[in-house]
Amino acid sequence: MTETQHEVATLGGGCFWCLDAAFRLLRGVIKVESGYAGGTRPNPTYEQVCTGATGHAEVAQVTFDPSIISYRDLLDVFFTVHDPTQLNRQGADIGTQYRSAIFPHAEEQRREAERAIKELEASGAWDDPIVTTIEPLTTFYPAETYHQDYYARNSRQPYCQAVIAPKIAKLRKMHFERLSV
Repeated sequence: MTETQHEVATLGGGCFWCLDAAFRLLRGVIKVESGYAGGTRPNPTYEQVCTGATGHAEVAQVTFDPSIISYRDLLDVFFTVHDPTQLNRQGADIGTQYRSAIFPHAEEQRREAERAIKELEASGAWDDPIVTTIEPLTTFYPAETYHQDYYARNSRQPYCQAVIAPKIAKLRKMHFERLSV
């Protein structure tokens, strides 16, 4: 029996709590970790990232089994649970730390991200242009412990109810076949 090689995807689509909650529901996802990528400050804190001065985006780093869920499947979910037409924001969360960004781990991921964006633009699914950036991944910094699996531990909190719950409902409706539960 051969061991399956896991892959990693790093995606930023607004608040990392939203992406974390969505990706944890998918069959084939091994691990999700909220964190920061794309900035210049080593070992940034949440408070530093929130100022927008570090250049980091809030991201979810997803370890997945490509024999169960593909990188493209993850991108499809990513583009479902956030608005890729909002520049440096998601809803009321405003700043470069909330940008829509893909941080490929390999050249094939970069090419797949480019294809996904072109196909999404051509589909007409969004009225406005896609502003999702594809950025080099230099370093991923895990977020503080209290940010990990935030939605599961705080689902009754008003932000979770108002912002994350509708995204999870949309995920369940549009990608039911990919859910693990």
